[in-house]
Amino acid sequence: MVYVIGFLAQLFFSARILLQWILSERAKRVISPTIFWQLSLAGSYLLFIYGWIRDDFAIIFGQFIAYYIYIWNLDKKDQWKKWPRIVRILLLVTPVVVVLYLLKDARAFAEQFFRNDSIPLWLLIFGSLGQIVFTLRFVYQWFYSRHKDESLLPLGFWVISLVGSFIIVAYAIYRRDPVLILGQSTGFIAYSRNIYLSFSCKGN
Repeated sequence: MVYVIGFLAQLFFSARILLQWILSERAKRVISPTIFWQLSLAGSYLLFIYGWIRDDFAIIFGQFIAYYIYIWNLDKKDQWKKWPRIVRILLLVTPVVVVLYLLKDARAFAEQFFRNDSIPLWLLIFGSLGQIVFTLRFVYQWFYSRHKDESLLPLGFWVISLVGSFIIVAYAIYRRDPVLILGQSTGFIAYSRNIYLSFSCKGN
């Protein structure tokens, strides 16, 4: 059941990249479709749960910041407020509630996540580094989009995606985590293609 949740989350993430790639190829330029952000939010919500069940702080840490950037992009596209109010409230508060629950007993939290026998500290740091790099792509996207006052997926987003993905795949291989391996590996071609399209648009 745990892997079902994880693979479903990665299915959403893989679908968002595939659809964004197809739509960008049709447009002959890199675009930021609404479906990309909707699938991102759904996948992030499930992966947050997956990381919690697996006692994997690196996964939880990586999802937390990007999660709210997905919501920002949906709001920028005038889609967020169209969702039912109860759904928006649930989506907004769930990650905060889970983190607050984890932190209510700091000692237990440290024992559960940072002294996990199945994940050595050095590997946790390495995995967290990958998640930080991967999350920074959305922080960069958010700053860039705020400056342009629209939801965009710039060249730097795809370059950071490629670097972060390599680190996470290495972490996942060591952890023997098929969910992360499959989910990250599928993005390599799409990231590279979007980099090519970004350069092509600049050339034109």
